[in-house]
Amino acid sequence: MTRHKNILRAGYVMIGLGILFTACTGKKEAPKGGGKPNMLSAKGHVVSSGSFSDIYTASGSLLPNEQIDILPEISGRVTGIHFKEGSFVKEGQLLVQLYDQEIRAMLQKLKAQRRLQQNTEERQKSLLEIGGISKQDYETTQTQVQSIDADIALAEAQLRATKIIAPFSGNIGIRNISEGAVVTPSTLIATLQQTNTLKMDFTVPDRYSKNLHPGKEVMFSVAGVRDTLTGKITAVDPGADQVTRTIRVRATVSNPGNKLVAGSFARVLVPLESDSDAILIPSQSVIPTTKDKLVAVVRNGKVDMATVQLGARTADKVEVLNGLQPGDTILTTGLMQAKDGMDVVVTGI
Repeated sequence: MTRHKNILRAGYVMIGLGILFTACTGKKEAPKGGGKPNMLSAKGHVVSSGSFSDIYTASGSLLPNEQIDILPEISGRVTGIHFKEGSFVKEGQLLVQLYDQEIRAMLQKLKAQRRLQQNTEERQKSLLEIGGISKQDYETTQTQVQSIDADIALAEAQLRATKIIAPFSGNIGIRNISEGAVVTPSTLIATLQQTNTLKMDFTVPDRYSKNLHPGKEVMFSVAGVRDTLTGKITAVDPGADQVTRTIRVRATVSNPGNKLVAGSFARVLVPLESDSDAILIPSQSVIPTTKDKLVAVVRNGKVDMATVQLGARTADKVEVLNGLQPGDTILTTGLMQAKDGMDVVVTGI
């Protein structure tokens, strides 16, 4: 009986050792290096050059062709308002009249004094010819006449300042004064805008400076207007902003019927010159880093992480200005695993 139990125990032990041996021999050995593959399989793209014409999209603002704040030149009381707020006014039209009776009275007095001094001068001139008066007395009278002439010119200038005239034709805004109010040179009466023609300001990166010149046509769109509108560049800043590296551009836009509102946002489309030898690659091939833009190039069966300089973009491609040559093969998949010097097999182009 005891011998039989020992045989059974020995059998169980042998069975257990057999199971353990099978499990150990069936387990695969892990590759070295933490399980990372030494070979990368990915799809590629052969770089080629071709014709490319791009349009740069910029953000712009519509501005009045001319705009001023109407302010009095002198202090005074408003005796007449001769415009309707929100209406169109013509160049030279009287807008506001200030109290001028005191200046008119002073001007009348000065003119009377001038007539008296002129008569005195004529009599003294006759006396001077016969030696009845000294030359000094005659020159004193001449000086008094010239002084009165200067006072008259000053009074006439003050009288003109009591009339506030529209310097150009345009639409005048809401008035901020009422008749009888006392105004000073810092009092804003209203704002005058010329809007039959508008200005449109926008900025473009300095690398496109060669595509900007007066007379070039640009397209734009604004909210509330379905049509795509056009304008012509009239001025380009000679230099770029040192912070944004952009160039300020101004275009002129016709505004018949005042369909466009000054101050509106405009989406500007600037046509750029076409390039017959441009290099375009798929956008997903570019690996952005904190410093540079990288592309995984296949060279002699290995990955070469090349730094590239990018230009314009389309919906799915990006222009490469520097870093690639036609005929290079770049990876379009497996970019997260790609490392410089890694073996690579291109499974499809």
